[in-house]
Amino acid sequence: MVPAALLFLTACSGKKEEIPYVERPVEQIYAEASNAIDSRNYTKAALLFDEVERQHPYSQWAVRAQLMSAYSHYQALRYDDAIAALDRFISLHPGNRSAAYAFYLKALCQYERITDVRRDQSTTYEALNALNEVVRRFPTTPYARDARLKIDLTRDHLAGKDMEVGRFYLATGEYMGAIKRFRRVIDEYQTTSHVPEALHRMVEAYLALGIREEAQVNAALLGHNYPGSTWYQYSYALISRTERGEKPSFMTRAVDWLF
Repeated sequence: MVPAALLFLTACSGKKEEIPYVERPVEQIYAEASNAIDSRNYTKAALLFDEVERQHPYSQWAVRAQLMSAYSHYQALRYDDAIAALDRFISLHPGNRSAAYAFYLKALCQYERITDVRRDQSTTYEALNALNEVVRRFPTTPYARDARLKIDLTRDHLAGKDMEVGRFYLATGEYMGAIKRFRRVIDEYQTTSHVPEALHRMVEAYLALGIREEAQVNAALLGHNYPGSTWYQYSYALISRTERGEKPSFMTRAVDWLF
């Protein structure tokens, strides 16, 4: 038989945590919430900032408390709660002077949730869209400057995902699928660190298909744009061996797949 106390805990576990309603001056609640942030007790801070709005919904403190509640959720790594609070703040106060920060903080919530390239990248695309929105709406702010840096990192991450899939296709003999992925890296993510390798992998894929002319074109592009790249050295050696009619040794192929 399940103890009654355990049943009570189970029934209550799904409820949203709240602070018991005790009417207090707005300054007192806000100060307590700020102290909770200083103590890095972000969950308590979020609850107290919500309490500011609950008890004093029409005060100027309430507007600030909405944003601070979102910030507290962000610091507590509760990104869904932070995004929900930020969406509410933006919809209620689109012209507020802190709107730029609200959009930026929302973008940060998405950015912090970017996952490993081996996983689904839907969150990465959401982060990229949110960061672009900051730049579009507030181009001259410090938030836009930081967003631009994070956009570059996010695009590099997305290119890394295509590279990871392309390498898999290349290793399994799905050469056209590999070429499609590497081509997207070259066309859509030209400023990322993955382009030299993508060009080299195109050389490998086209040679595997017996299309030497295309392999040479990509090797030439690699040599022209990245003459000092290790990937160009790999492509040059691969093209040279092919022109001499040599087939890569097992060890050479193993090194190629590894790098």
